[in-house]
Formats: sequence, structure tokens, C-alpha cells
Amino acid sequence: MHLDPLAILTAFGLIFLAELPDKTMFASLAMGTRMRPLYVWFGTSTAFVVHVAIAVGAGSLIGLLPDWTVKSVSAALFAFGAFMLLRSGGDDEEDTGGRTVTGFWPVYTTAFMAVFISEWGDLTQITTANLAATNGVASVAVGSAAALMSVSALALLAGRFIAKRVPLKTVQRIGGLCMLGLAVWSVVEIFTG
Repeated sequence: MHLDPLAILTAFGLIFLAELPDKTMFASLAMGTRMRPLYVWFGTSTAFVVHVAIAVGAGSLIGLLPDWTVKSVSAALFAFGAFMLLRSGGDDEEDTGGRTVTGFWPVYTTAFMAVFISEWGDLTQITTANLAATNGVASVAVGSAAALMSVSALALLAGRFIAKRVPLKTVQRIGGLCMLGLAVWSVVEIFTG
């Protein structure tokens, strides 16, 4: 297994920026205010690892297609991701209800299911599959999982600080512009490669 540091950093950066203003960050923050944060983090992290495994598996299958097809699909997916981030209003905050959940397994299960269900077809899952199709699967998996787990930890530890200091619209715009740049890069690679 070969790990490419640049692919890990690329995956980490893109996924981190895409997940930061996502509804699952707010779900983690909300659950962390009513449940034990470490238990929530274990639950969300496990769900993210499962989704990364699914996404890189799909991406490795995409990688079997002809190169120009993969780059065309990559460009389209990155353009879609850019569109979604740039048009988003930054108001994805979810209410998880007022009930307090205690104990490791109830908290873990609640956090796992909240993230596992909400991440299907999410921008970060699509981006991870897309990156896995064009980069090393192991590197993308490591970078993506680390980014998702970091965002969850960040939400649990410092979510209120971020919400007060960094406008989510700014984070979305930066992520959207990065994805737009990658879409353009993919199109250029089709014609120059």
C-alpha cells in the first residue's frame, strides 16, 4: 500500500472544507451539547469511516473506466460540488430534539445513525469517490477519514467558537472555489493528457 502525502493533503483539505458547513457538523455540535462528546465522536467517526470505505470502493470502480471518461465525470462532479457549495445559504443547522441520551451505547448508536443516514449521497461522499477514482485509494481514504473525524471533533470541541467567529458562508465559498478550480483542472487534463 502506497500513501501519497499530496493526495492525503488534497483529500483532507477538500473534504474538511466541504464538511465544515455541512449539516452533520451541526448535528455533532447539537448532540455534543446533550450527550457525552467523546461518545458522540466515536459514533460519528465510525459512521464516517464506513462512508469513506463505500466512497473509495465506488471510486476504485470508476477508476477502471477510460481516462478521459473518468476526468469528464470528475470535472462534472467537482463542478456540481462547487455549485452546491456556492449556492448554499449556510443554514443547514438541524435540531436533534430536546431529549438527553446517556450511556456509551445509546449515545454511540444515536450519533452513528444520525451521521450514517445523513451522509448518503452527501457532497463529501461524492467528492471522496471522485478523488479515489483519480488518486490513490488508500491516500484518499486516509485524508478523507481524517478530515471528517477532525470536523466532528472540531464541532464537539470548538463549534460555538467557529460559529461566532468564522461565517459559514465564507467557508462554503472557499470550498466552492476550490472545487471549481478542480473542475477546470480536470477539463484541462482531458485536452492536454
